[in-house]
Amino acid sequence: MTLVLAPSDGSFGVADGDIELFHYVYRPDTPQLESPKPYLHPIRTRAGRELTLFRPWDHVWHKGLSWSLPVVDDENFWGGPTFVRGQGYVQLPNDGSQRHRSIVRCDLVDGVVTFAHDLDWITQDGRTMFDERRTLTARVLGDRAWALTFATKMTNTTDADITIGSPTTRGRENAGYGGLFWRGPRSFTEGLLVTPDGSGSGDEVRGQRHEWMGFAGRHDVIDASSLVVMVDAADNPQHPPQWFARSTEFAALNPAPFFSDEIVVPAGGTVGFRYAVGLADADAGAAAELAGVLREVLG
Repeated sequence: MTLVLAPSDGSFGVADGDIELFHYVYRPDTPQLESPKPYLHPIRTRAGRELTLFRPWDHVWHKGLSWSLPVVDDENFWGGPTFVRGQGYVQLPNDGSQRHRSIVRCDLVDGVVTFAHDLDWITQDGRTMFDERRTLTARVLGDRAWALTFATKMTNTTDADITIGSPTTRGRENAGYGGLFWRGPRSFTEGLLVTPDGSGSGDEVRGQRHEWMGFAGRHDVIDASSLVVMVDAADNPQHPPQWFARSTEFAALNPAPFFSDEIVVPAGGTVGFRYAVGLADADAGAAAELAGVLREVLG
């Protein structure tokens, strides 16, 4: 693996030979309405198959793979309109930003790329709510897969409790999205969601609790299959999480710790989450084995 850092434009990439496995933009140039936040796009398999969609017309605030929270007290760090009980979605002046502050670590050691940075979570009206330390790692897994880990520790910098929830905790049924959110390619629509208990569509598995979930889809032009598997760390709050997953309208996968239960972060307190994401040139049949390897990566 090779690491290419471009600090002047606020991004870096990781390559496997001639294939850039992912590009991470940590200082995005994003409209305020879309809640500026770091994101990974494009993400590719080792064979070079693209696995993310950026700024789709139906939800322009979806950015490949990102850490995104729609309900933080009354602030929105997801983008777009906010769900308001009794009113539905309303566009409010509350689309906050995740702003990069400094790089803590950026290296390649024993085949593992590690990038860590500090961020501030700032509301649209200029108040800082969280101080975050975020760490990403990447490593190759065998001939057809690689693993990305995502870890965050968010510290409440205010003098009051902060409540993190979802549209479901505010009254919208089965819409508990929030957290590490993956938006897949258009060609993955109608793809297959895989859980430890079987497989199905997003409507069937959305809201279920699982340690891991996978999404298998097909690519246009090359007519090949790829697989994305996400694993929730056993020490995460609300483990195993409920999942916000979609396949019939578009491809999406999200272990959602705030799906139907809010988490309160006390003043000065810290909440942390860890995830492993596997990207493979494979079909749904490889999901369980890949999840097992990812579990070991998380430790």
